[in-house]
Amino acid sequence: MEQVKEIEKSIIKKYRKDIWSKFTKGIKDYKLIKKGDSIAVCISGGKDSFLLAKCLQELQRHSKIKFNLKFIVMNPGYKKDNLKQIKENAEILNIPIEIFNTNIFAVAKKLNKEKPCYMCARMRRGYLYDYAKKLKCNKIALGHHFNDVIETTLLSIIYGGEFKTMLPKLKSKNFKKMQLIRPLYLVEEEAIINWAKYNDLKFLGCSCELTSKETDSKRKLIKELIKELKKDNKYIEYNIFKSTHNVNLKTLISYKKKNKTIQFLDN
Repeated sequence: MEQVKEIEKSIIKKYRKDIWSKFTKGIKDYKLIKKGDSIAVCISGGKDSFLLAKCLQELQRHSKIKFNLKFIVMNPGYKKDNLKQIKENAEILNIPIEIFNTNIFAVAKKLNKEKPCYMCARMRRGYLYDYAKKLKCNKIALGHHFNDVIETTLLSIIYGGEFKTMLPKLKSKNFKKMQLIRPLYLVEEEAIINWAKYNDLKFLGCSCELTSKETDSKRKLIKELIKELKKDNKYIEYNIFKSTHNVNLKTLISYKKKNKTIQFLDN
């Protein structure tokens, strides 16, 4: 019990500037949580989702806005050791998790042996929404952070041929009245790593049996690219992030709005 108190204290005190303040700012700026919300916090076993769970616990404890939390862990086919580590970390952090089993890894691999990641991601999201709905939740919270946002933006530009970013919240297309939120949107990954090291916490890395066999990781290449660019401009990450909030439509050749392409010639 003393250990979890120190861990909780570190979020509010030692990492107040780098984690807690940015977490609460994201909640406020993007209006992620409202009174009466019932939020399913999705825990994958990694550092990001576990920190998210602790931050939301602290917010629930101190906020004037009343909301409910459910902590869910989807088992897509983890190895026994990985599942054991998730349970142990949940106990250390005093997070009451609910585990539900699926066969996503096996199905995704069967449907697309070459590139199972896309199929896996879509299936995971659907299962999470469905389970959250059964728990009568109106929102699911994911642990995506600041660096995920800028990396996803660059991935879309370089490999997808479009300017598309990761939103702090969005409505589900298939589950009515359900919303996805990303409360760690402004928190940098380095701060999360430092928090885990400071508290001597060991979390799962990538526990997917499918991606661990893929040598060509485009996200890894993007991380290396940003690292290289940062040597010349230390503000590169913030500038990429700022660009997603500062799009000048007048200078674009074309953009999409409600499935319609609007070109600069139209104006």
